[in-house]
Amino acid sequence: MARTLVERRLAACVNIIPNLRSIYRWQGAVEETDEVLLLIKTAENRLPALEAAIRELHTYDVPEFLVLSVESGSQSYLSWLLDSLQK
Repeated sequence: MARTLVERRLAACVNIIPNLRSIYRWQGAVEETDEVLLLIKTAENRLPALEAAIRELHTYDVPEFLVLSVESGSQSYLSWLLDSLQK
């Protein structure tokens, strides 16, 4: 999924964080599952297409999709990020 998102220019970079243990409520029961967290860097204008792609590619009925705003960052990194999303 990470590679596909970058190839489609929906993400400039995806960090893959393995070995997570999630405990959550699903369909009335408490579940516990090993998961992998993807930290996806993109721009606001790519969010609708990114969410659609995650729904397309993910195996979960309700994949996690949270948007965390960036307040500040290195100008060179932010420029690289936006350049990486251009077609």
